[in-house]
Formats: sequence, C-alpha cells, structure tokens
Amino acid sequence: MSRPQPKVDTRDDSSGNGAVPGFVARFMDKRGLVDVERVADAFRMTKGQLAETAGLGAATISKADRRTAPRTQTRVTEVLEIISRVRDWAGGEAQAMAWYRSQSIPALDGRTPEALVKSGKAGDVRDYLDHLALGGFA
Repeated sequence: MSRPQPKVDTRDDSSGNGAVPGFVARFMDKRGLVDVERVADAFRMTKGQLAETAGLGAATISKADRRTAPRTQTRVTEVLEIISRVRDWAGGEAQAMAWYRSQSIPALDGRTPEALVKSGKAGDVRDYLDHLALGGFA
C-alpha cells in the first residue's frame, strides 16, 4: 500500500518581480535583493540561526556588506524557494521551515533539505520536489 504523496506547489505565483515567486519577492528590497533581516524576522530566528539554516557563517549574515554578496543571496533565496514550494502541504510557513530543517528524505540518502542546501545541493531538493509534483514516490 502506498502512502499518499504531499502536493508540491509548482505554480509561478509571480508578483510582478520578474520570474521571482511571490513568496520570495515578499522578502526582497527595492534593489531586488533578499532582505535577510526580514527573512529572519518572518521565521522568528536570529540572523545567526538563519545563517546556520542556510549554511552560511554568522558573520556573513550580520555584516551589512556581506548580506548582499552573491553567495549569501543565493543560499537564502534557495531556502525561500524550497519553503515556498512546500508550505501549502506542510500547513504553513513555520511548518515548511520545520520540514526543511528536520525531515530526512530517503531518496536523497536520508539527508534533510537543510543539509543538502548547506552542501550546495539545493538543485537536488528542487528535483525531488519536481518528482513528487509529477506524482512520483518519495
């Protein structure tokens, strides 16, 4: 007997910010950069906790000039994109973050999405979510 598979949101909920999904765009400033303070506040984390969640050093998030660095922006955007895709079936943003941080994915060597993003494998998580969205098994 197969388990019911979660629905993964694949809609492009763009809000006029190019190809950026509306959820991610919510956290962007006027320059189109992710505002890491806004992200940390939204998930009730310190900037240090957000840095850990994204696989970045605490100094990377706490120093203003480093928050806009491409690596920082990429990692935080990857976290937000994954949260955006699972938040509906997870039951909300907080639950999606909990899933991201703690749910091991058997198909990806039992690693959590957080561990995969930290090791530069956010694409593997997105591919897995695409697989689920197409009706594949977890």
